[in-house]
Amino acid sequence: MDAAVSIAGRWALVADMMLVFGVPLFTIYTADPGKVPLRAVVTATAIMGLLLSGAGMAVLAASMTGVPLAEVDGATIALLVTGTAAGTAFLVRAIALSIALTIALGDDGRAARSGLALCGAVALASLAWTGHGVIDDGRTGIVHLVADILHLLAAGAWVGALAALAWLLIGSRTAPTLAWRALGGFASAGTVAVGLVLASGAVNTWLLVGPANLPSLGNSTYGRLLLIKLALFAVMVVLAALNRFRLTPALGAAAANGDTRRAARALRLSIALELSLAIAILGLVAWLGTLAPPISTG
Repeated sequence: MDAAVSIAGRWALVADMMLVFGVPLFTIYTADPGKVPLRAVVTATAIMGLLLSGAGMAVLAASMTGVPLAEVDGATIALLVTGTAAGTAFLVRAIALSIALTIALGDDGRAARSGLALCGAVALASLAWTGHGVIDDGRTGIVHLVADILHLLAAGAWVGALAALAWLLIGSRTAPTLAWRALGGFASAGTVAVGLVLASGAVNTWLLVGPANLPSLGNSTYGRLLLIKLALFAVMVVLAALNRFRLTPALGAAAANGDTRRAARALRLSIALELSLAIAILGLVAWLGTLAPPISTG
């Protein structure tokens, strides 16, 4: 039961932090950012992030002390916060989220949006200090940590953009032409994000799996989950390419002709599916984070 709670908490926290970073970043390079409810998103996700981070520290304390979650005391949590790397990451994340909340209550200009994205980046990057990215020492440890941070930020940019696009296409009455312009703004940034996810993911796989363990990857729970994750990611890449090179141009052509219903419907379905796959992948990431990677088991 505690393992399931831990995985669910990791899943929710990673997804939440990606929205804290990715949605403000999206409003910087997209057309008419006012159509995205940025203040509401940042306020909700920052508060949720603080709550989930606190709950995560309680779950970690229960795991380290071997007591039920309900029996964890404040002194144990305080010791973890002040004396461990996970505690330092928690404090950094809490400060970044608190600053983001303060900014969200003020001006919503470009400078404010940049500040929100920066706070989100710090909060999201702090998750790297609680995962497999810190299991190595020396230069390998630095490479692994940097790759983990880049992986988180690139994935956060992608997931946040998908959530914002889903809002523009599905959750609001935005004109299809605005959604088309937003997709055009995301095209270059999305390509960079996908490239960074691929490159950093390859580094992480090399360091966590190791080339010698690749042939037997399907023999462990970790390996099977990783293969499922890679398969879902491949589908996401195909959908992203479909969106950029076919569905988005089709929506632009339809907008010029005055009838966007069919093109907008196809794009809505594709974005919804891509976002659903991203959410599923984040669940697998949360599960993988609780398992020993093949490189550590020989």
